[in-house]
Amino acid sequence: MNRWKDWIEQGKLNLRAAKNSLKMGDFAWACFAAHQAGDSALKGLHQCLGQVAWGHSLVDLLKGLPETVEVSEQLLEKARILDRFYIPTRYPDAHPSGPAGIHYSEKEAKEAISFGEEIVRFCESESMENR
Repeated sequence: MNRWKDWIEQGKLNLRAAKNSLKMGDFAWACFAAHQAGDSALKGLHQCLGQVAWGHSLVDLLKGLPETVEVSEQLLEKARILDRFYIPTRYPDAHPSGPAGIHYSEKEAKEAISFGEEIVRFCESESMENR
């Protein structure tokens, strides 16, 4: 059974979690959840296209799509930014001092959510075109 739709739906739920974290002032977790939104949606798109995708680098997941799927440089750049939120938003030893949560701003969280939304929309659009 191919559950690609579930993966894309999970991406949307991860975006909702990111937005809720933003409202609570938990900017690090909002950034991480935005990354996870892109991760889930891209894995769904890969499944939709009959591929298996592993890993958590959004850049790698985008580059691993078939050549028939056009990925813009702008989307790759947004994925690069989101990839920076995968580990350091969760681990205090990724920073010189203090818990990870104090090292992220509202501006970063809003930008991350915007980029995550763009990746999820891209995945939805491409999955509809290829079904």
